[in-house]
Amino acid sequence: MDAVFEQLNKGEAITAGLKKVDKSQMTHKNPSLRATAPVPSRNDSTGSTGSARAKSPAPPGKKPKPESMRTKKPPKKELSGGKWLIENYDNEPEPINIDASITHSIQISKCRNTTIRVNGKANAISVDNTQRVSLIIDSLVSVVDTVKSPNFALQVLGSLPTILLDQVDGATVYLSKESLATEVFTSKCTSVNINVPPEDDDDDYRECPVPEQFVSTIENGRVVTKIVEHLG
Repeated sequence: MDAVFEQLNKGEAITAGLKKVDKSQMTHKNPSLRATAPVPSRNDSTGSTGSARAKSPAPPGKKPKPESMRTKKPPKKELSGGKWLIENYDNEPEPINIDASITHSIQISKCRNTTIRVNGKANAISVDNTQRVSLIIDSLVSVVDTVKSPNFALQVLGSLPTILLDQVDGATVYLSKESLATEVFTSKCTSVNINVPPEDDDDDYRECPVPEQFVSTIENGRVVTKIVEHLG
């Protein structure tokens, strides 16, 4: 500490020992030195050098265009390698007829306000991304698989083993006497009604809503789920 106070007591004489810098060595008076002088790397808080500048956040993804602004594609009905493709039908005044065979599968997509009639016994039918589509079939070997198709209607005139409904808001199914053994699987669906044919042909169909509310309890260490029944 005595050495420090001794230096401070020198006053202006403390700078007497400093080396004088010539004007030719001053970067602010010599532009050529500024051009060649190295720029020191900036140290981060941990002592490492050359830390990269933080990147600005990426712009959010583009929002999809509204339905009214999208380019309308022409309707398609074609058979390709044993597979029927039915697409882009909108507000069709007449039913779209398909003459299918047991080796044919049928894919219906992006249709709206359209009725599709499948004649004959096909193998399987898939329906996705449609609105207010009505499907009338004779018989199928396997399944009608419907995904994201609100206000869907299905009428079975013959036999059908399985119906799959996934994310369908509003569905009406009409079964025939031959298809009473049909299994209906639903997932994330609302307002699904199954219409059962009457025993007497003079009577009306009986509408049976598919349950939407469930209650789960723990019994013997396992989850047991039951349908909530509303009485009255």
